[in-house]
Amino acid sequence: MIKIRQIREEDAENFLAMLKMLDNETTFMMYEPGERSTTVEEQRVRIREILTKDYQAIFVAEDDDWIVGYLAARGGELRRIRHRAYIVVGIIKEFQGRGVGKKLFEEMEKWAWAKNMHRLELTVMVGNERGIRLYQKMGFEFEGVRKDSMLVDGEYADEYNMFKMLD
Repeated sequence: MIKIRQIREEDAENFLAMLKMLDNETTFMMYEPGERSTTVEEQRVRIREILTKDYQAIFVAEDDDWIVGYLAARGGELRRIRHRAYIVVGIIKEFQGRGVGKKLFEEMEKWAWAKNMHRLELTVMVGNERGIRLYQKMGFEFEGVRKDSMLVDGEYADEYNMFKMLD
């Protein structure tokens, strides 16, 4: 049974292992295989810093004490952009298509509403059809295209900017 909750400092090792698994499973995330050099202690510090900020959160999807996906929301630090949050989501392949992404978004939106967020933003590679379907299902709309914004396996790739208003 999948549980969705906010990340805790003691999740550092498990969370980092999941991130490295994502690095190896997909070209749709930022890191390439072997590129992530974060140590468990560095990950613990990053989590601790996020937990101290009122405008940032990481939600994890947990299955039998293993983290199998996450959604990070980073709100604006400055007053003029405090109403928006940038979203990054990743789910290991074995758990995709099982409603995990939907549950992560639902939990994040509760948090965003409580923080008086008005706008959610994300980017998605044009070829990530599964991700695009999830984001559209969750109410995100296309806002534009970032041409050649990623270099994946020696080829430039475009990304869509997507957004959702909460009001």
